[in-house]
Amino acid sequence: MQLKRTGIVLSPNKRRVVLRPFQPEGDDRILRLIGRVSMLTEAEVNALLDQVMSEFHGRHRRPKDFFEGRFRAMRGHLLTDTPLTPSRRLLMGAYFTQEYALESAALFNPSLVRHPDQSGLPELTTQFVLSVRAVGEGHISSITFRTVTIDQDLKIVVDEPAKFVTTPEFVPDSSYEKSLFRRKMIELELGGPFIDEAFSRLDHDFTLEQLEHSLQTILRDHRMHHNELAPLVQQVVMLAKSNYEIQYTPDQVLSERLIFPFGPTETNGIEDARFVQFQDDDGSLRYYATYSAYDGKMVLPQLLETKDFLRFKMHTLNGPAIENKGMALFPRKINGHYAMLSRQDGEHLFLMYSDMLYFWHHKEIVLRPTNPWEFVQMGNCGPPIETDKGWLVLTHGVGPMRKYTIGAILLDLDDPSRVIGRLQEPLLTPNENEREGYVPNVVYSCGAVIHNGHLILPYAMSDYASSFATVAIDELLDALLSQSRSASAIK
Repeated sequence: MQLKRTGIVLSPNKRRVVLRPFQPEGDDRILRLIGRVSMLTEAEVNALLDQVMSEFHGRHRRPKDFFEGRFRAMRGHLLTDTPLTPSRRLLMGAYFTQEYALESAALFNPSLVRHPDQSGLPELTTQFVLSVRAVGEGHISSITFRTVTIDQDLKIVVDEPAKFVTTPEFVPDSSYEKSLFRRKMIELELGGPFIDEAFSRLDHDFTLEQLEHSLQTILRDHRMHHNELAPLVQQVVMLAKSNYEIQYTPDQVLSERLIFPFGPTETNGIEDARFVQFQDDDGSLRYYATYSAYDGKMVLPQLLETKDFLRFKMHTLNGPAIENKGMALFPRKINGHYAMLSRQDGEHLFLMYSDMLYFWHHKEIVLRPTNPWEFVQMGNCGPPIETDKGWLVLTHGVGPMRKYTIGAILLDLDDPSRVIGRLQEPLLTPNENEREGYVPNVVYSCGAVIHNGHLILPYAMSDYASSFATVAIDELLDALLSQSRSASAIK
């Protein structure tokens, strides 16, 4: 078995910038800044705005729209209702805007899935969506995308990124299903008679605005219990804001789209998205990605859903089995149940089943570290890949000197708790060109694919850049089966 490195390197590009809100700390500073801009003459306003547009217009798509949005967001701090000229509104918005270099620090932990649009391609050529974790100032992680085309000869072409980078629009009127939302509240032990009363006023489907209005009505109606209810109301609203929708427009090409942290559970990062093309019971396809939401203190596994990479739904995951990082969803149900790999204790590989995609209660250990290169811990390197021999699972193992390597196991198709094959040596280990980076001595992946009889493995190099490797799938499966042990010996 021979694994081949392609030599392709995707390195972080500090020139890729996106517009983000900027807000000085404290109302006093905000008011002073607004006051200074308000004191400018119209001539000064126009001159300053012209200067801003001259410097930044070519770096962003429709920056004036963003400036206007920032003005509207900060308008509540104005001390007067006197209408402002369009130029002054835009300039004031520019003072509350900043550029953010989304991948100035790293571009790593890639995941690869089949693109939803395969039109216009040569025979035996397939287009894929590559998602990559981008890290910028403050070590904030986001998801960026590239289009990857692979032909019959395994020539891999990664598209040049778009000139602009844009964040999506928040979908303000997205609805919540009452029964599902209440189930999530029960899992989090959020409830009581006052909350029940608030939800009794909501329809089967409701919006965030309707939820907040109902909760505020309860607070007003029960003023005597305000101190008791206010923290509970805040938690319910936080849960709602953690389940949200975002939308891009078709004119924003794939590499222009950036999923930046939006919800309260992910303020410091959306990390290590593991994308999978999932086939529903009716044969329809959609994409899911498990990811780690990080708020600066706590890591929570969450789920992203899309059909077209234009509109995304972000969901919280609930249940006692939802903890730690590295969850990976199987690409279809198994025996009528959703199935997912996980690593709850940070050390072993677990398997979970559930009848409901957003709730997970039970787990079992599938694999323990037995080889020296994985003694510290092990986990998955992306969703399982279905083959005629079994579920191919790429794993990561951590050995001496906290060195990360990529291995592989094979699980039974009908009973994935049965390990039927396992490599005794790593499939990929960092070489001299890959071991230097933000976290040295690491190779890692969040998801591979099979194309034209080969495993296409995108992988990160020491938490800094990304590359690709290939290996013949038959050779890999033969190696897995030839090195297999009995299930009891493996466990």
